[in-house]
Amino acid sequence: MRAIPTHGTAGPSASVPRVGLRAICSATIVGAAAIGLTAPAAAQTARLPLIPEPSSITPSTGSFTIDNSTTIAVDAADRGATGAARLFAAHVRTERGLTIRSASGGAIRFVRDASIKGAEAYRLTVDPAGVRITASGDAGLVYGAMTLAQLVSPDAAFGQPARLAAVTIDDAPRFGWRGLMIDTARHFQSLPSLYAIVDQMASVKLNTLHLHLTDDQGWRFEVKAYPRLTAIGSVRTSPSTGEAPGTQVGGFYTQDELRKLVAYATERGIVIVPEIDLPGHAQALVAAYPDLGVLGDTPKVSSDWGVNPYLFNPGPKGIAFVKTVLDEIMAVFPGTYVHLGGDEAVKDQWERSPEVQAQMVKLGIKDENGLQSWMIDQFGEYLASKGRRLIGWDEILEGGLPASASVMSWRGEKGAVEAANQNHDVVLSPAPTLYLNSLQSDRSDEPPGRIDIQSLETVYKYEPMPAGIPADKAHHVLGAQGNLWSEYIVTPYQMQHLIFPRAAALAEITWSGKDKRDFGSFLERVQPQISRWRTSGMQVADSAFAVGYTLAGTRGDALRTKSAKVSLTTQAPYGTIRYTLDGKAPGPRSPAYTTPLSIKPGVKIRAAAFDAAGRQIAEPRLFDTGRQALLTRTASDMVACPKGSLALRVPLTPEAQGNAPVYNIDLFDLCTAYPAAPMDVAKGFTIDIARLPRHYALAHEETKLRRHYNVTPHGELIVLVGCTVAGAEPVVAGTFPLPDPATAATRFSVKGRLPALTGDRDICLQFTSPTSDPYYAVERMQLTETR
Repeated sequence: MRAIPTHGTAGPSASVPRVGLRAICSATIVGAAAIGLTAPAAAQTARLPLIPEPSSITPSTGSFTIDNSTTIAVDAADRGATGAARLFAAHVRTERGLTIRSASGGAIRFVRDASIKGAEAYRLTVDPAGVRITASGDAGLVYGAMTLAQLVSPDAAFGQPARLAAVTIDDAPRFGWRGLMIDTARHFQSLPSLYAIVDQMASVKLNTLHLHLTDDQGWRFEVKAYPRLTAIGSVRTSPSTGEAPGTQVGGFYTQDELRKLVAYATERGIVIVPEIDLPGHAQALVAAYPDLGVLGDTPKVSSDWGVNPYLFNPGPKGIAFVKTVLDEIMAVFPGTYVHLGGDEAVKDQWERSPEVQAQMVKLGIKDENGLQSWMIDQFGEYLASKGRRLIGWDEILEGGLPASASVMSWRGEKGAVEAANQNHDVVLSPAPTLYLNSLQSDRSDEPPGRIDIQSLETVYKYEPMPAGIPADKAHHVLGAQGNLWSEYIVTPYQMQHLIFPRAAALAEITWSGKDKRDFGSFLERVQPQISRWRTSGMQVADSAFAVGYTLAGTRGDALRTKSAKVSLTTQAPYGTIRYTLDGKAPGPRSPAYTTPLSIKPGVKIRAAAFDAAGRQIAEPRLFDTGRQALLTRTASDMVACPKGSLALRVPLTPEAQGNAPVYNIDLFDLCTAYPAAPMDVAKGFTIDIARLPRHYALAHEETKLRRHYNVTPHGELIVLVGCTVAGAEPVVAGTFPLPDPATAATRFSVKGRLPALTGDRDICLQFTSPTSDPYYAVERMQLTETR
């Protein structure tokens, strides 16, 4: 792995498991384990604290306690069984604090059984004599091991023996593709962070890691035949906000490093699917080898997020290049599928190239989509000749597909329905539902990402079998995966926060039968898994369980009447909300919330949810009803201006490693609004402003940019009161010329007076800077009660 700089490894210690699962699993099995549930067998029901929910649970009588004298028996000649036992021991040591030792005649046995049908199926039997995991395939043994590891750690009794109720679990997955995609191109992701994700995917039986290895912003896979792909294509210059260019950032993985990752994943039942994105998203490729581009120019590796115009050349030299790359890809990744992208390839360069147009005429191809289809067909046949299969984003449907190609449907489910009905295999990964780089809540403490909220419940309630696919075509649905695009993922903390706990929901909707799914039960069962992830060193978002506050009426109403009514809620219906009114942290004996709180402004409410055992399940959140707090709006409190949309939450700079400050922005119009400002209370204002890089490639959507006539060199900030009142002209409360980006600080403030008006009015904050200048965003607007 080569990183410049190693920002992929920076951040909290959560980048690798706290106890080191990777290190533990590389060693032999040592020690002794105690495993079990704490409740007596008679009290057990047919639902255990497992994620995902198994196919069948049959309780029996008696129990088996595992303590430090318990040992594992495994056939040393069976590498799959030995690996599963080693993996089990590693998880138990990390998640329960117990150590496993192998010995002949051990009470925990991993056994091959050809009668269990399906490579991923297993049977787990607990009786007073011990535990027996049987499966016909390596993956089945691994999944049985992971189920047993969960049974061992259902509570917080770290280091204590555990008692398992007697039970038989027969289990097999609903879908064969249970995936997670990680984009390593926009921001390079360190190898330790990927190893950590592999460990935790295995813990919930996710079995496919799709690595997006190339894009406009970086080429991450070492190709020995084309060394400039990584020497040049893996590094970009971070964009500026008007000052000198930023630092160089990037990195790549050597083939040996990826082989080791593949082997590590294989031991955990996980196949890695590599993606080389073509023909679009190819600017890093063309920067390294301009002769493989279309128009002969030499671009820089892009620092712009979005859709760039660069395509690779589909002529004979380009086709030969891709086949060489595929040869090296296949030598590293032994799995069946190779992903060749195919998405968002705007065809303008091909349209303007005499060489490409002549190629189309020679081939008898009518349009550029047909040329992409021809290209996909070339590579599909090549992969098929090597015993592999091509998969691509749903754009590859445009123009037709080779028979062996599969489709990953991201633009909703339409592509999946169309492909399955044409007898192509499909994987569901529809945006926005399974785009895990979308925020999990609208809370101000969420890290950067897309603002189209996809909660834990939203992911859980997604059904991977589209209604438009008839029963006789249902076998073409391979499964589903969550996608994690990394424009705003700089640290392992941010990656893990977005993945967990939604990975548990993804695991259950792809493994468990549709009839087994129940969100209420899931919320109960996911709590131990969240604890296991945290014990393993993962950063797990508590967005679903964090307390949110809703003020009845407007803030102005509360200030005028000196009375506030506040409702407390959590996103997921789990736990009891407990609160304090003195700003102190709540505990399990704090008052339980039942009805909205009527308080006087000035009170600080701090609340958190607790489970039935009194355990806090999310960090306490604060709501300050002081006058100054009620008159302040941060970026997260702002709303879109008329005809606008706040779609992104972005950091101050693309490489910022902190989770704050963040700015909610409209890519197409630099305007946000302070909602319902109490004009009869407020007399003045202070606005904190940030200048952000303009590094968004909008392609054909550039026509949607709203341009405002700037009357000073770098534009102005115009403060408009009453901007959303239909049929009324807003009142200009202030106009502030923007400074020269080349010399001014990136964060600054302006102050002004408000006009004397009554009632509540929205205040629009409109920037008129030229579209050649950086973006501007509001970080905070503080209203004041004096002029």
